[in-house]
Amino acid sequence: MKFGTRWPPVPAGILIGISMLLAFVVAGRGIGASGAMTRFVAWVQHGLFPAATEQSAYFGKYFADGAHPLYDYVVFLVVGLIIGSFIAAWLSGELRVEVLRGARSSMAYRLALGLTGGVLAGFAARLARGCTSGQALVGGAELSLGAWVFMMCIFAGGWMAAWFVRKQWI
Repeated sequence: MKFGTRWPPVPAGILIGISMLLAFVVAGRGIGASGAMTRFVAWVQHGLFPAATEQSAYFGKYFADGAHPLYDYVVFLVVGLIIGSFIAAWLSGELRVEVLRGARSSMAYRLALGLTGGVLAGFAARLARGCTSGQALVGGAELSLGAWVFMMCIFAGGWMAAWFVRKQWI
């Protein structure tokens, strides 16, 4: 069976809304990805430095009362997201390994920019106690004024930053 390469936005939005509702009903909270990455980092750090991790004010809470940091619904959510994305790309005939870049950018430069942006976004997500998907989807679904202001600032910031990087894609 072969699917189309793009989902229509309205059915995709409806499915996201249903997923959000199910997350609130089943888990008692919304969805977001940065918490899973934090739990993964805590697990890796614990494997390398168990005593320091358990004494850490930041990571120690993931090991309180003998808990395992990877036993949380956000971890399963991200694993399911990765598996589902792989299956969707495979079924649509779009599965390939590639680095998208402009003609003026080398692959190494593009990967360095991606890594730098990912590290900054990950740090900012932990500093803000949540990622953009969690803030936009959860906060937006709750009609939080702060979440809507945040989303508008994200769009405005992206629009302003585009001027500085636009020549990389020409």
